Amino acid sequence: MKILQVTPVFYPAVAYGGIVGVVHEISKRLAERGHEVTIYTTDANKDSRIKDNFSNMDKVEIYYFKNISNSLAWTHRLFISLTMILSIKKEIRNFDIIHIHDFRTFQSIVVSHYAKKYGVPYVLQPHGSITSDVSKQRLKKWFDIVFGCRILKGAEKILALNETEAKKCTEMGVEAENIEVVPNGIDLAGYKSLPRRGEFRRKYGVDGKIVLYLGRIDKSKGLDLLFRAFAGISRKLDDLKLVIVGPDDGYLSNLKELIDHLKINDKIIFTGFISGKDKLSAYVDADVFVTPSFYGFPLTFLEAMACGVPIITTDKGDFIEGIDNEVVFVVRYTEKELENALFRILTDDELRERFRRNCREKISEYDWEVIVNKIEGIYSSVVKRDGQIC
Repeated sequence: MKILQVTPVFYPAVAYGGIVGVVHEISKRLAERGHEVTIYTTDANKDSRIKDNFSNMDKVEIYYFKNISNSLAWTHRLFISLTMILSIKKEIRNFDIIHIHDFRTFQSIVVSHYAKKYGVPYVLQPHGSITSDVSKQRLKKWFDIVFGCRILKGAEKILALNETEAKKCTEMGVEAENIEVVPNGIDLAGYKSLPRRGEFRRKYGVDGKIVLYLGRIDKSKGLDLLFRAFAGISRKLDDLKLVIVGPDDGYLSNLKELIDHLKINDKIIFTGFISGKDKLSAYVDADVFVTPSFYGFPLTFLEAMACGVPIITTDKGDFIEGIDNEVVFVVRYTEKELENALFRILTDDELRERFRRNCREKISEYDWEVIVNKIEGIYSSVVKRDGQIC
């Protein structure tokens, strides 16, 4: 098949989060299976634009289209690339199927429009954006009325990350038979040889237990709740550090004010963005991984599972079938509930070890080869149903 992947951001723009890695893993594995894969994306990057307008990675052709503003792309997630319109209009009929990543974007509007106009089937993977209820609700409702429902209903298949997102799609008018739950995956080959325990602790001078958060420092992540719950438990357990790994997304100054107020400055470590072996060493040394609020299926959950780290989250996140309360400890979104969960899992060695075992047993279900097998099957069924030849 000739497959077009459309995403607002792509490598090397890893600071934008998990979507970059997801599109890469899907694309390279499809190319390995003999498919012709092309990626259309923008030149957005955190600090400066991606200079090249074309690249080739893992037998995948990548076209970078210029954003009207790189700063708007980072601060407001507005990826508007007018030059992409001409290429889409000219080239879209050369593809057998299109995979649109993310939902409320300029790219999804343009690509879905021309796909329907020229009869090219497309699948849509919202990556949790449908269920997110952070800021800008009025803008999201406006988008859904004008564009969103049409984009969803025009897709041959919606690839929902979890049951919550699938349910939301049906509420927006998508037929249940056109929705497939396809979680994110993980390359387990990269977790066969993990760093030795203690490397992260030595580097950052940590002696006691570690509560780890890894992700963007953003208001929507519920970090204020985590800090308050941590302040409560740190009064009960002395040998404890809260490690925050990830780039500032505009909320760091607020957190530092909260830290001063809670008087826990000596118990917090900010590492900034780290990757590769350094990131793995943080997981390996962590006693528990915490994400108070999430939407979709965080890649960090899979990374933590692959490293055997118990996870705590709250009911403010989506429901993920198969791992809730097996490898993920789910509590109500309150300071006291989160504090109690932290205390329980940090002081109950047997419970913590059970969660570790469950993590290692469950993670094989999320190997990227398993996930891409399912995606490839969805593509094939859509293309055949559309009357094209695979």
